[in-house]
Amino acid sequence: MTIRIGNAPCSWGVEFADDPRNPAWRTVLKECAEAGYKGIELGPVGFMPEDPAVLAEALDECDLELIGGVVFRAFHDPAQWDDVLDGTHRTCKALKAHGAQHLVLIDSISERRAPTAGRAGEAEQMDPTEWTAYRARIAEAARIGSQDYGLTVGIHAHAAGFMDFEPELERLLDEVDSDILNICFDTGHHSYAGFDPVAFMQRHIDRISYMHFKDINPAVKADVIAKRTGFYDACGQGIFCNLGDGDVDFPAVRQILLDNGFSGWCTVEQDCDPTLDPDPVGDARLNREYLESIGFN
Repeated sequence: MTIRIGNAPCSWGVEFADDPRNPAWRTVLKECAEAGYKGIELGPVGFMPEDPAVLAEALDECDLELIGGVVFRAFHDPAQWDDVLDGTHRTCKALKAHGAQHLVLIDSISERRAPTAGRAGEAEQMDPTEWTAYRARIAEAARIGSQDYGLTVGIHAHAAGFMDFEPELERLLDEVDSDILNICFDTGHHSYAGFDPVAFMQRHIDRISYMHFKDINPAVKADVIAKRTGFYDACGQGIFCNLGDGDVDFPAVRQILLDNGFSGWCTVEQDCDPTLDPDPVGDARLNREYLESIGFN
């Protein structure tokens, strides 16, 4: 059994392909390799070249393997379905072109949910009709990825979207077949949502096909919850911290993976705000060194 550790463009502040603050894609590849990683995610489709020959050459130059890609779009908004489908097909095509396996579906941030990030009891809920249509859109994207492209598809709970809190995630898992949809489990977002990542993993490890490693600063989390701080401001205050500096029990996470024969990639995501003068290479290196210190190769 081999667990491999990769990284992602969001660790360089890349959340949207057209953000003028983004570093150059070649810089991200180069610095990811310099920090000691052998794998990287695609980032938002369109950030890296969609010409397979161009990207393949650059990956090879940096000795990097493409791990997977994320569709971070508004599954909650029926008016955005064409945009979701665009992101799904383009991401799937890029992953297939480079032999990557993991398609990750994330409901993007909703103005209806951002003010109550981390506070499940206050968050607005979908009515039954809205939920049914929402679930169907997620299931269709999962079917496209798994059946049309042969990828492993994981749903990723994310703060400030409508797939955020543990009951929502478990409801979706109950209602969408595991043949098309598994879990990309993000340790940090699960903690931010107010739930125990280790306990969830113990219950659902058989459905987890891919991992995102993220940590949460407990002092910042307590402060933003107490002050009812919205998601974007919480990010600006540094709620996402370096691995090992937060409240996620990564040694326990590692043990669950080992005990259950998990193999493949786990990806570090040190989300950063590019306006706050981040040190993505330094953070990426520290995160890799921390994981190695607790037994990850």
